[in-house]
Amino acid sequence: MLSPMERKKIGFPLLTSGAAELKKYVDVYSLYVESGFSRELCEAYADAFIDNVKKPAPFDIIQLASLYDKIMDHKTAAFYLDKLADKKLGSEDRFDYCTGMLRTISKIGNWRDAEDFRTKNIGFLQKQTPKMPQKKQAELYIALSLADCAARSYAPALKLLKFGYKPQGKNDVTLLEIFITAVYIFAKADDNEGLDGAVSNAEGCLKLFKNLDFSWEEAYLKNRIANAENGII
Repeated sequence: MLSPMERKKIGFPLLTSGAAELKKYVDVYSLYVESGFSRELCEAYADAFIDNVKKPAPFDIIQLASLYDKIMDHKTAAFYLDKLADKKLGSEDRFDYCTGMLRTISKIGNWRDAEDFRTKNIGFLQKQTPKMPQKKQAELYIALSLADCAARSYAPALKLLKFGYKPQGKNDVTLLEIFITAVYIFAKADDNEGLDGAVSNAEGCLKLFKNLDFSWEEAYLKNRIANAENGII
C-alpha cells in the first residue's frame, strides 16, 4: 500500500478538499501500519475512497482490489476491478487494471476468461510493457504466469517467471513474489521435487530481508510461502 506522501503525489479526485482527502488516507493507512493486510483495512479503504465517492479515482479502485487480493478475497477484488471495465483509462491505470484483472481471474481459476482477457488486451500490454518500471513488468509476468497455471500449463507458467528480473537491493518483495509464485505453480502441478527447491529458494530469499518496515511483515511473508506450498495464493 502506498504511503500517504506517495499517494499525495498522485493526487486525489476531490482536489478542492485535498487536505481532508489526505487525512482520510492517513487514517486508513494507520490500519495498514498497525496490522497489515486485513478485511478491516479493505473495508475502511472502500468506505473512504470508493463506495461513498461519486467518481472514485481509478487508482484507488485498483489499489483496493490489490488489498482484497492480499487477503485472498479474489471475488471481491474482481467486483471492484469490474467497475473499470468500460472506463477510459490512462495508459498506466489501464496497465495496472489489466495486470490486476488477469491476476484475479487466474487466482479464481477461470482460465478460459483469463485467456480471453489476455487475448483482448495483449496488443496494448505488448506495447506498454517496455515503458513500465521493472516492478510493474514483474507484476504483469506474474499475472501471465498465473493465467497459464490456471490453464494447467505449468511449464510455460514457470518459464514466464524467468523473464530477466534484476534484483533491487535488500528486502526486494517483488523478487520474493516471483519465488512465491513459483512455489504455488509447483504445488498446483504436484511436482514435489520442484516444490522443495522452490520453497527453499523463497525461504532463502526471505532470510536475506533485514529491518523490515512493519512488525507484522515477516510473519505475513512467511505465511505467504506456507500458503503457496499448499496451493493457496
